[in-house]
Amino acid sequence: MTYFEQLHPWCIIRLLPNLQRRVVARCRRRNDAESHLQVLRRLMPTVPFVIVFDMTPDNPPQSSQSKGKQEASGSLLASGRIGEGFFQD
Repeated sequence: MTYFEQLHPWCIIRLLPNLQRRVVARCRRRNDAESHLQVLRRLMPTVPFVIVFDMTPDNPPQSSQSKGKQEASGSLLASGRIGEGFFQD
């Protein structure tokens, strides 16, 4: 994850066919993302968009043995399960 992406965790996602998606914009604050989404919906009313909070872990994926140790110790943040969000407006 780049430094820009870390500073802009709120994403506006355009939903595409076959379960594909495209990041349209990244924002620092949710209200900025909502304002941008309102403009996009006025310009393209038939296109589906969603707002997502993107919190990708900084560490690369680890082996299954060390991942099991993290979950056993109760560290959900290290496994990337805390902070994942999906907000549909």
